[in-house]
Amino acid sequence: MIIQLDPGITPAALETIKQTLQHGGYKSSEVKTQKAYYLVALGTKEIDIRTIGHLAGVRDVHRVSDAYKLVSRKWKVHPTAIDLGDGIRIREGELALIAGPCSIESEEQAQRLAQHLKDNNVRIMRGGAFKPRTSPYSFRGMGLDGLKMFYRVAREHGIRVISEVLEISQIKEMYDYIDIYQVGTRNTQNFSLLHELGRVDKPVLIKRGMSGTIEELLQSAEYIFANGNEQLILCERGIRTFEKAYRNTLDLNAVPALKEKSHLPVIVDPSHGVGVRRWVEPMALAAVMAGADGLLLEIHQTPEEAASDGQQTLNFEESARVFRRAREALAARC
Repeated sequence: MIIQLDPGITPAALETIKQTLQHGGYKSSEVKTQKAYYLVALGTKEIDIRTIGHLAGVRDVHRVSDAYKLVSRKWKVHPTAIDLGDGIRIREGELALIAGPCSIESEEQAQRLAQHLKDNNVRIMRGGAFKPRTSPYSFRGMGLDGLKMFYRVAREHGIRVISEVLEISQIKEMYDYIDIYQVGTRNTQNFSLLHELGRVDKPVLIKRGMSGTIEELLQSAEYIFANGNEQLILCERGIRTFEKAYRNTLDLNAVPALKEKSHLPVIVDPSHGVGVRRWVEPMALAAVMAGADGLLLEIHQTPEEAASDGQQTLNFEESARVFRRAREALAARC
């Protein structure tokens, strides 16, 4: 059960609601976000929600049977929209295009990339400053200095920045130089990190774990929401299966499933999802037709020279075509 509270509820009214829930066999937890104030009540007994709805300080009451309460679509009629300002949004009915290299490499690279995105009306730039690499000998990013430079270049071109956060200590130092925190596949169930991201007032994109289920992804999002941050974006990026013909199995079934189960926007990362450059475009277009609210693409001026993931990275000509065709696909879908 989700109980929406009046922002100015008195302590006495709140205590009355909690006592009423407790007498009905329910345990309640307070959740304060940037936008609202909730009580999440868990219990197994039947209760007439009208007994709660009539209490002072209660704005609305919703029954939610899902284990993930706050991110469930069963209580929120209107889908969540992420507003980054200056007309840049991630929401249902539109197509947010997010593109950039796996790793930030140099200012020259960032300048060329930002101009390319601006020329193609792409308003969100991705780039990794801290890279979780399988091999300890692989390039692991330029760190905070690289992110500062990347952010400055993006802002010069009117573009927003998304970058991956790996650990709690990076949240604060990254804060002034990003617009969206990204939680990568390896950290999707790093609950300490998710807890702290619930305390920030910037959007968080959560990638599906490489061997994770849809419900586990939703529970990860619930963890952040329950700790105060409801500006969340879900990302399908492929899962690890027995198939060896490509990097991952891009589970496009997840798009309609997630959009039916949750009110959060859903985007797709076909670059990691398939891992083969020539197949990224068809899978990106398939994701749009499946109902995705956005695409997360790896691009580089010369992918053959990229510091990481060049095999799945589009060059500027290829990415410009994908941007155009993805928008055409959205128009056809609508």
